[in-house]
Amino acid sequence: MSAAGDQSTRDRRTGGPGEPVIAIEGVRKEFAGRRGASSLVLDDVDLRVERSEFISIVGKSGCGKTTLLRMIAGLIEPSAGTVRIAGNPVREEQRSMGMVFQKPVLVPWRSALENVLLPLEFRGEVGKPARATAQDLLELVGLQGAAAKLPHELSGGMQQRVAIARALASRPTLLLMDEPFGALDAMTRDTLNVELQRIWLETRCSVVFITHSITEAIFLSDRVVVMGGTPGSIIADIEIDLARPRSRESRYQEAFGRHEAQISELIGVSGAIA
Repeated sequence: MSAAGDQSTRDRRTGGPGEPVIAIEGVRKEFAGRRGASSLVLDDVDLRVERSEFISIVGKSGCGKTTLLRMIAGLIEPSAGTVRIAGNPVREEQRSMGMVFQKPVLVPWRSALENVLLPLEFRGEVGKPARATAQDLLELVGLQGAAAKLPHELSGGMQQRVAIARALASRPTLLLMDEPFGALDAMTRDTLNVELQRIWLETRCSVVFITHSITEAIFLSDRVVVMGGTPGSIIADIEIDLARPRSRESRYQEAFGRHEAQISELIGVSGAIA
């Protein structure tokens, strides 16, 4: 393929110059209920995510955070409005997207390395180059010595690291994360927040991160998007003006506390969102 052809392929996958990774306009989502009734979950949602941007979405349970993420992933369709990834309708195949769920969802009979290999195998990439890529990703997430271990031999935090490595195996330009650390203990979660920031700084893919922790959202993000209301909508989009890389001590900065107070007030809670 010519150089021009290569560039054309990249443009279709990642969008042209200035094209946002995600463009959501006027999105509305209704779910059918019993006896013909319907439930309006999201209404009039607009959101733009730029290349290499890390955004978190926070809000009380039931405000539509996960519904919005599932529409970005193409798992459900909006009732109205548009969702585009790199300029393309989200219903089209998105090979440049990875997703990490609340649970690792690892294949129990495959080793850590073999779990990371799965997306590569689906794409027809096999042999030594694919295994070398998977090994490199395990090293990236700090699991260089765990390649041969089965999921039941790994802690919950280590399993989530494998899940992150697997999501990165397809070299995504967009990574969607749905409360990936919600089930972990506080110390493990704290460690993985620092690790995820490091991985993101190395890969520079765009990330949309759902969390119930305001502190986690501020620590990780360039912007925190606050959702609320019934039906759910975006009530604030807050830029986080903290230098990177951020350390645990960053949480004691005045600016961090200011953001935390602002978001807590918007949601009407403190710390973790019920």
